Amino acid sequence: MGFREIFRIERMRVDPALTQALRSRWDTEASAFAFPWGHMIPSLEDVSRITGLRVYGRAVSGYTYPCYHDLAECLLDLPVEHRSSLVPRVALQESLGLYEAGKNAGENEDEYLVRLARVSRRELASEPGPQADLDLRRFLVLFLGRLLFATRGDVVHCRFLPLLEDLGEVGGYAWGAAFLAHQFDGLSASERQTSTSGFYPFLQVWAYVHLPALGRGELTRPGLVPIARRWDSRRDTHH
Repeated sequence: MGFREIFRIERMRVDPALTQALRSRWDTEASAFAFPWGHMIPSLEDVSRITGLRVYGRAVSGYTYPCYHDLAECLLDLPVEHRSSLVPRVALQESLGLYEAGKNAGENEDEYLVRLARVSRRELASEPGPQADLDLRRFLVLFLGRLLFATRGDVVHCRFLPLLEDLGEVGGYAWGAAFLAHQFDGLSASERQTSTSGFYPFLQVWAYVHLPALGRGELTRPGLVPIARRWDSRRDTHH
């Protein structure tokens, strides 16, 4: 469906100091990072190599409706308030059986995520077609709204739901191009905002690759693809 490679990326430690430093260098007028040697911007090639997302294909575009009530009830079978375009994150997680799934004793974060993925695959494989399609749409809405195109708040926007009606077409969209546009939009937001929206490992790995003198990343798994799988964040020992 176009997301296989990004799902293979391991968890990465957040580096807020690096993110804030990059934001402070963002030139809104030029839509680029302003460094002493000139301007630099992340490219579609960076998106493809770092995340594995597809950067060519059908455009991720369409109308944004003020209300997704009927569409959400039809495609997600979840309640959305009238005149609303938002679905609660908790409702999505509960529908997928992920909200109360806790860690086992002695289980680290990576082992926990691997177990969740294994259980989810087994449940989807045992479900009839319509129910599997329903859960897949719920998962994709959660993934797109809370990870890839994340925004602030504890709710998930349904703006991508019309593109998920035909699941056979989902893999043909240029999700990587839409992701890069979302990154630019987030960087050009209010200067008082110190964090970036969207999939945070992308900008961190972009800095590791293009600004190696900063020494913020550690190349621990050379040769893996996409490139984000090769890097870990170094633990910051300074305040």
